[in-house]
Amino acid sequence: MMPSPTMAVWKFASCDGCQLTLLDCEDELLTLADAVHISHFLEMSSEVESGPYDLSLVEGSITTAADIERIHAIRENSRHLVTIGACATSGGIQALRNFADIAEFMSVVYASGEYIDTLATSTPIADHVPVDFELRGCPIDRRQLLEVISSYLAGRKPNIPDTSVCAECKRRGLTCVMVADGTPCLGPVTHSGCGALCPAQSRGCYGCFGPSTHPNMIAMAGWLRTRGMTGESIERVFSTFNVASPEFDGIRRDGQ
Repeated sequence: MMPSPTMAVWKFASCDGCQLTLLDCEDELLTLADAVHISHFLEMSSEVESGPYDLSLVEGSITTAADIERIHAIRENSRHLVTIGACATSGGIQALRNFADIAEFMSVVYASGEYIDTLATSTPIADHVPVDFELRGCPIDRRQLLEVISSYLAGRKPNIPDTSVCAECKRRGLTCVMVADGTPCLGPVTHSGCGALCPAQSRGCYGCFGPSTHPNMIAMAGWLRTRGMTGESIERVFSTFNVASPEFDGIRRDGQ
């Protein structure tokens, strides 16, 4: 009998929400456990088995020098490496530090910074090692996570649509909140995956899944200005979960 493929789940700077998405798979998790051997997942168990691993899921961003060493070790020990969530794919909301003075932050938070070991930036995993696939979201979508894991177990490419949230609204038959109500919405420039969760509740998209492929950010900023948003407001609306992604960062700097 062939041994089951091995899977490891790793955490860097993050809130653990994307790892919890895996644990929230409920009934599917039992089926998954029959198909793959989970060798390392500290959110689930303290039992750890050494690699190599067939598949590594990595949550969180790189924020310390030790993180850099650790992600290189994980990459060398993993046949496939998939990043999960906004922190791992774009640096996360903690990447707001990238645009400020980290020394000033430390002086405000800590009485003494001599024992604090941190980098001035929060960066995505792909900035440091080759990544086989990036799964977007804050947090990621459970269905997409299961698709990605299943695809690597089956030796095929993940079937994750490369569309915007607007496409999901159309598939669900939702009324466009921008057209009908004039509600500011980042759906046209945000990657799909959430199932149009916010527009389904008559709210504008907040950009949790990061920029879509080749988004028209200048047009998006122009439309937001027609809704009465100032340059400062536009900067703030893009300064959230994926603030350091090149597309969102560019509109923050130039879209005013």
